Amino acid sequence: MKLSFKTESQSGSRTIDVEIASLVVAGWAGRDQHAIEHHIEELFAIGVPRPSSVPLYYRVAENQLTQSSRIQVVGSETSGEVETIVFRAGGELYVSIASDHTDRKLETHSVALSKQVCAKPVATQAWLYADVAEYWDELVIRSYIEENGERVLYQEGTLASLRPPLELVAGFAGQDTLPEGVAMICGTVGAKGGIRPAPSFTMELFDPRRGRTLSHSYDIEVLPEVA
Repeated sequence: MKLSFKTESQSGSRTIDVEIASLVVAGWAGRDQHAIEHHIEELFAIGVPRPSSVPLYYRVAENQLTQSSRIQVVGSETSGEVETIVFRAGGELYVSIASDHTDRKLETHSVALSKQVCAKPVATQAWLYADVAEYWDELVIRSYIEENGERVLYQEGTLASLRPPLELVAGFAGQDTLPEGVAMICGTVGAKGGIRPAPSFTMELFDPRRGRTLSHSYDIEVLPEVA
């Protein structure tokens, strides 16, 4: 899957094209065991089995990545999750944001399948990881959903609550370098008010030191579930 990102770094802005051949979703990636348990219980409340280990690395088809502002899903029981996504291009590691949009009904049967059946929206901007690595824990991920015609804060938390990306990369690849062509989605924070579907989803990665934000919004079109 070919993606294009407008990148911002200390040396200026440019656009890069990235060919992603492999997508990894790091699940249960919390740094705090209490927070992990909270998310496990949050999902268990809607019927999702407990994971066999943490973190857990799910493989998802790379063609599920999209930078579109609209996705289509079957049935009304899907929802997004804001996460950082890291990838390597031209020898440099970059960070952006993605939504691990998931079918919650199917998740009660198979987490891996529930992730595979939904597109994974990705922002069109990215930052050099090296520019934010020193204060990674201060970065904030948040998301908003549309609810009863209003924009509602759905998720918010600093990356201090999640495992650092290089730790997740090492757990998957056995080295702290992500190979070219591999992208990894790096975990999320809990939903305020519980996991629930919405007709639109907005995600952000906020850099408090430089006062800048990566953002992406998408609408969800529900297709009929017929038998």
